[in-house]
Amino acid sequence: MFDILHKDRLSSARTGTLKLPHGDVSTPVFMPVGTNAAVKALSNDELYDMGFEIVLSNTYHLYLRPGTDVIKAFGGLHGFSGWKRNYLTDSGGFQIFSLSSLRKITESGVKFRSHIDGSEHILSPEKAVDIQTELNSDIQMQLDICTGYDTPYKKAALALDTSNLWLSRAKSRWIEKREEGYRGQFFAIAQGNFYKDLRERGAWAVADADTPGVAIGGLSVGEPREAFAEYLSFTSALLPYSKPRYVMGIGTPDYILLAIENGIDMFDCVLPTRLARNGQALTRRGPVSLKKQRYTFDESPIDGECDCKVCKNYSRAYLRHLFKTREILFSMLTSYHNLYFLHSLVKNARNAIDTDCFTEYKREFLNNYYGGQE
Repeated sequence: MFDILHKDRLSSARTGTLKLPHGDVSTPVFMPVGTNAAVKALSNDELYDMGFEIVLSNTYHLYLRPGTDVIKAFGGLHGFSGWKRNYLTDSGGFQIFSLSSLRKITESGVKFRSHIDGSEHILSPEKAVDIQTELNSDIQMQLDICTGYDTPYKKAALALDTSNLWLSRAKSRWIEKREEGYRGQFFAIAQGNFYKDLRERGAWAVADADTPGVAIGGLSVGEPREAFAEYLSFTSALLPYSKPRYVMGIGTPDYILLAIENGIDMFDCVLPTRLARNGQALTRRGPVSLKKQRYTFDESPIDGECDCKVCKNYSRAYLRHLFKTREILFSMLTSYHNLYFLHSLVKNARNAIDTDCFTEYKREFLNNYYGGQE
């Protein structure tokens, strides 16, 4: 399912193509997050217009509402939402991790209470596969246990052992579903917290599982940037070279470029649309808070170097006005711009890799991003 097209001469960055049921995906790729089968404030047509080929949706939230019986009636997420390109769905493990007061983990699975109505549910690794199959995901993820920064060693080791056990069970169920006609791919997740011996065990487990793709879990969970960089580099070097590699939950330019430099092919984050809804726009000179009074009479676009439709047609002054008057249009326009910005960042990174100048591209971009902040 994955062809590596070119490796950068001075780093581990590479370009490739993911071959999925709903079309090819060029990598490296940033995936917008559509938690509830919708990227907030944006239509499918706008995502097509920007060039996105894959979107992430959330198993936990869709399982609870509207329920897989509803989505299955439409043939899966594509028929239900109208999105004609690819979907990656996470397993729900991170959401259950974040709702720690509402769940209990055992070897068989996770018992949790819905954050919506308090109803009790059990999610096993097999059920996570079943749900994602009913969603007709193009890529589905194994159920795992994500542990936070500063988790004690014994607790992190237990979580890793359980995740590895669940991986074996989930892969077996995925194979069964493939034999029944399901076409989606399956990614294993390497856990291990911030302990190198555990990270090695996590990486070896996903390598032994020989799944179509692999992911690094448990990063960007509150750790210092230095720890993120160290464990990203350490873990990525242990993963199979020929598999597509995915780091979950990163969405700032510095983390994205660092991941690409370490041979990561896929990443996602809610950050660009969340920032947009809260008044912050991404630019090549750093983030801009459009709600500031200094932009009241500013006729310039969000980013003078951006060619998106928002920067071509709207001023900072007008956008500030929309934010202050709580117009829905503000979230729509700034969300479009922020996603366009990250898509362009990654597209330009692919071009730089193909011409063996990624390191120079990364350095120049970050110098401008941090050196020119307003």
